[in-house]
Parts: sequence; C-alpha cells; structure tokens
Amino acid sequence: MATTSEIPGVKKENEESFRDRVATVDAKGKRKWVFAQKPKGRFYRARTIVSWGFFLLFLTLPFIYVKGRPFFLFNIPKGKFILFGQVFWPHDFFVFAIGMVTFVVFIILFTAAFGRLFCGWVCPQTNFLEMAFRKIEYLIDGDAAEQKLLANGPWNGKKISKRFIKHGVFYILSFIIANYFLAYIIGIKDLWKIISSPVTEHFGGFVAITVFSFVFYAVYAFFREQACTVVCPYGRLQGVLLDRNSMLVAYDYKRGEPRGKFDKRTERSIGDCIDCHQCVKVCPTGIDIRNGTQMECVNCTACIDACDAIMTSIHKPKGLIRYASENGIANHERLHYTARMKFYTILLIVLVGILTTLLVTRTEFEATVMRSPGLLYQEMGKDSISNLYNIRLANKSVKNIPVTIQLEGLPGRIEVIGNTGSVNVKEEGIGSGSFFVILPRNVIKQPKSKILLGVYDNGKKIDEVKTNFLGPVGE
Repeated sequence: MATTSEIPGVKKENEESFRDRVATVDAKGKRKWVFAQKPKGRFYRARTIVSWGFFLLFLTLPFIYVKGRPFFLFNIPKGKFILFGQVFWPHDFFVFAIGMVTFVVFIILFTAAFGRLFCGWVCPQTNFLEMAFRKIEYLIDGDAAEQKLLANGPWNGKKISKRFIKHGVFYILSFIIANYFLAYIIGIKDLWKIISSPVTEHFGGFVAITVFSFVFYAVYAFFREQACTVVCPYGRLQGVLLDRNSMLVAYDYKRGEPRGKFDKRTERSIGDCIDCHQCVKVCPTGIDIRNGTQMECVNCTACIDACDAIMTSIHKPKGLIRYASENGIANHERLHYTARMKFYTILLIVLVGILTTLLVTRTEFEATVMRSPGLLYQEMGKDSISNLYNIRLANKSVKNIPVTIQLEGLPGRIEVIGNTGSVNVKEEGIGSGSFFVILPRNVIKQPKSKILLGVYDNGKKIDEVKTNFLGPVGE
C-alpha cells in the first residue's frame, strides 16, 4: 500500500504521526469526537438509494415465511438456523461448515478485488449510522459547525432541549432495531408474544430487548465510528487481503501534488489539490485520505463527492479522489483481474458447487439406526433370530410425522418397543425409539448380514437405512 513517503510533497514525519494511532484518538489516548460535515454529491445520492433497499430488506425479512418457516432465523440458544427457508440443526454442522468456508472465500475474493466496498455501501453499521442516526443528528443539531458549537457551548435551554430530543429519538430508533434484531433470533411470532403478553410471562425476552436497545443506543449515539476502526475485524484484515491491484478510494497524488492554495488571479503551475481539507471535513472516521490507504477508511465515498465539488468550482477535472488501485495511481494502470483473483474465483465456484449439491440433495427427514451396543442376537423359538436396534429421527419439516419401519427385500418383521407400531416425531424435532428386527433362521447365511430398512410416513417412504444383522450361520 502507498505510504506518505511515496507521495511527493508530504513530509515523512507526517506519515509517522498519522500511522502511530487511530485517527479519532489523540497523542494522549483521548477520544477525538468526529463532527463530520454532511456529504453531498452523486455517490451520496446513490448510497442513499442503496440504504433504502437495505432498510426495506431489514424491516420486511422477518415477516417472510417459506413453507411455514421464517426465511432467515439464527436461533443460537436453540441451535436452530434457517437459511432461505431451510432449517439447519447442530447435526448439520458439515453443511454449515462448508457454507462458512464458502462465505470466507467470498469475502477474501471480494476484498481482493473491490476493497472495502461492502463497508461503505451495504454494511449494517454504516447504513444505520450514516443513513439514519447521522441524518437525524443533522436534522436536530445542524451541520458539523453547528454541532461543534453546540457541543462546546454552555448547557442552556437550547442545548438541553436538543440533547433530550436527539437522544430520545436515538433510543426509540435503537429500540425498534433491537426488536427486529431479536426477530432474526427467535422469529417474529415469538417476538410478538413477548410484546403482547405480560412482562412476567416473558421476562427473559423483555430483558433481552432492553439490553439490545441500550447496546444499539450506545453504539450509534456514542461509540459510532470506533465500531469500524477498533472493534470490527474486517477492517483489520484488509491489510492482508488488499494488494496494489485492489480497488479502493484513493487520492491521485501524481496529479494532486505538490499542494497549494488556489488563486484565481494566477495560472496554476503546481498540483490540483488546493489543500481545502473538504475531504477531511466530510470523513466519518476523521482521516485524511491524502495520506494514503488507511485502516480507518471504510470507502464511504464522501471524500470523492467533496473533492469533485471543489474541482468543479475551480474548473479542474473530477477524479482527484476516486475509485482506483494503488498501481492505477502510481503507474496509470487500469483495474484488471489478477491471477490471485482468478484462483479465488475457481475455488469459490468449486465450494459453491459442493454447497449447492449438499443443499439440493438434503432431505427434510433423516434416520440413523444403530444396533444396541453390547448385545448379540437372540433366538426366538427354533426358527427366528432377533436383533435390537435404536433409531434416531430428525424431522426438519413443519409437520408431525408418525414413522413406521419396514424390512426391504427380506422376509421377517419389525416389532417397535412400546406396542405403538410407530415412532412419533414432532415438527422440527428429534425423535428416538427402539425396535426388534426378526428374521427367519433360514435366510441368515453368515454371521453378519446387511439389511435394508425403509422408513415410512403414512405409507410413503421418506428414508432408508442400511445396517448389520448378527446371527448364526444358516444351515
């Protein structure tokens, strides 16, 4: 990545100072509050439209059901995960693991090619902070200069009323987000039970909503950009995921340096950057993009809009700050598809193929049969041999299933312990039972024989299981 030592006109000591600490923390370790100026421009308008789509998806997704199930659900306490209407349990760990590996490879490929485009455009943290909470702040407190005056001013009636209104609205919005967040964990129906029933009946749910509300309020009212620069691991990973061909928001130092103030009375003989600091004033993480690629940059494009407006006003071409790669700035190279990106793409296609095959061939019912440990066969009279088996049944459907077991391709019978003749498995539940397989002695030809068991729901075969049958060698 480019450092300021590679940029003409920038002092080396400046490089040392800005990389020594996070932009929002001073030399003494004290928080520097960011009063970001409200962005304006084509990228900000485009991000606003994208944020509307994000909010629409976030608010409607919990209400979408497929075959009686939520479209998405991440019920960690119950170990139940629903993706695209398909339920996954802890015993589906293999499928889940392949999915996670696929997701990680996608992140690596996406970042290698497009940098932190995700952070600036579709990250929930960025969308909620920049497109909801900060817009509310602009509406109540005013733009950056007014916010700074208000923060540094005395606690008079105006300041108290504005603080009360702003933080009241912030908490209400955080409360709404917390409820939706909980809906993604327990489902919208269970959430409605918590909301509509007395607190004493759902005290745990009430506590969860309250805690989540205060967490979101604290993040968006106070912690803010530090969630990206201090907590989020993705920002830390970009240092090893990005290379000189990755797309990022970059300052064209070849064109901009050396910097100098604008004077319309004289012909400009230096770089196009007029050192107006507009790119710094609009940055939500408080960095100077002209120092080069930095961990704090979330690629929000606010600096591009601010710089383009200045370039237009001084009759210079736009794009002094733009989407580009390090090589694109240094060597005037176009963005291209590197060998590393091609390798990641092939790997991603293979993983997606494996994951798709696992999902397509996955059934809503799964039976596991094992012989009871420590038991040999039993003789039943002179002409029959029995083995005792345990069966475990995973029902991933949304209906109760009375399961019956039948021998396939062999004479004999099944006796389920309990005299019910079947094993009942509740919807999205786990059932178990025990049964005897009884075979005529004359069909047993070896000490260990393979048998096939069919699992039926009201006469319809839903699964089949192979297992071993022990017995004496038939005569």
